[in-house]
Amino acid sequence: MEWTSVVAIYALFWVMTAFVMLPFGIKTHDEAGLPKIPGQADSAPVGFRPGRHALQATVIAAASTTIYVANYVYGWVTVDALNIFPDPPSQR
Repeated sequence: MEWTSVVAIYALFWVMTAFVMLPFGIKTHDEAGLPKIPGQADSAPVGFRPGRHALQATVIAAASTTIYVANYVYGWVTVDALNIFPDPPSQR
């Protein structure tokens, strides 16, 4: 596998992980018991830390990419292993 392919796969895993992680660990002002600023959306998070979020996405994406590339190299899970429908009986 080319290194550019690995970088592209890592980027895809990173973006997917970052978006999936967005709703986890977030509290609104109502949940935290803090007053809201006038005009603030009810769903606005309290103390969102994008740096920590990016670091977590980086670690998870690196692990996911490592597993994906290792599976590609060693062939642990193949398309044939994922085929849940048996082949139809041959008809003569």
